[in-house]
Amino acid sequence: MDLPALLASASLLVPEDDASENDLTVRDVWELLVGDDWETALRLLEELAADAGPPPAEFWDRLGEAAGQYGLERSAAWCHWRSAELRNGMVRAELTLRPAGEARRTTPVPGAGVLRPLWDIGGRSPTGERAVSIAALWVEGLPHLEPGASATVRLLPLTPAHWDHLRPGARITMHEDSTVAGTAVVLEVGQAGQRRLCDEPPGKEPSTKG
Repeated sequence: MDLPALLASASLLVPEDDASENDLTVRDVWELLVGDDWETALRLLEELAADAGPPPAEFWDRLGEAAGQYGLERSAAWCHWRSAELRNGMVRAELTLRPAGEARRTTPVPGAGVLRPLWDIGGRSPTGERAVSIAALWVEGLPHLEPGASATVRLLPLTPAHWDHLRPGARITMHEDSTVAGTAVVLEVGQAGQRRLCDEPPGKEPSTKG
């Protein structure tokens, strides 16, 4: 499906009367599509999803494909991430990384969902030993997180059922080896299909289209 068709199909998944905080609606998206202003239409659809919604996972799939065609890599990653949250659930937490001199990591943690660290969330193996779980990591509002710094993060569990027992206020630890890489306090636990906070879309990216 080509770019304008993808954006048009995504717009059909947003209720026509839903408005962004700037009182823009899907009708404004259609006007932008008629004028071939596809990048602005994509941005407006992201805003509508953040301020109104919640749209279904299919909306994010189509918007992510459109962002990818336009060369907006972080926007595409964000849209696919939101689709996965709706399908699998998510955890928001306040994460503090250990300083560079106290942990294995000496470089910033990438912010756009590429890192899949291990997490100690209180799980146990059948023999009673500590069992860690995997979850991808998205840093809200930042391109990366420096060692020693703190930020709100979104976690996308590989096995959602392992995380169902968590509640806001729980403390969990991040691991990239046997040592603790960071400590997080859970802010929100969302099950698949639930509406969730959407604090990002990502910042403006340069287009790769000429």
